[in-house]
Amino acid sequence: MPKLKHIALLKFKPECNADEIALVRRTIEALPKQIPGILDFSWGSDVSVEGLSDGFTHSFIMTFESIAARDVYLPHPVHQAAVAVVMPRLERVIVIDHEVS
Repeated sequence: MPKLKHIALLKFKPECNADEIALVRRTIEALPKQIPGILDFSWGSDVSVEGLSDGFTHSFIMTFESIAARDVYLPHPVHQAAVAVVMPRLERVIVIDHEVS
């Protein structure tokens, strides 16, 4: 069964400070310990020199054991509570998922 990569690109609101960005990171980072089916998590800030980020400064990638695990994650109350913390601090977010073997 293929695994699933869940990739999010984050563009914070201009008024968002370093403490709020750290809160977002901690909030998202805590999800794998609370929701089953998440195999891996990574977070980072943009270090590209290409100048193609369009203002997106941070990203995270989660690896799910399956599409079904992602489907459990999305409506999960812990994820929904995290969304309530994260979304008000974002100007934009792009999320894309793809399968990996």
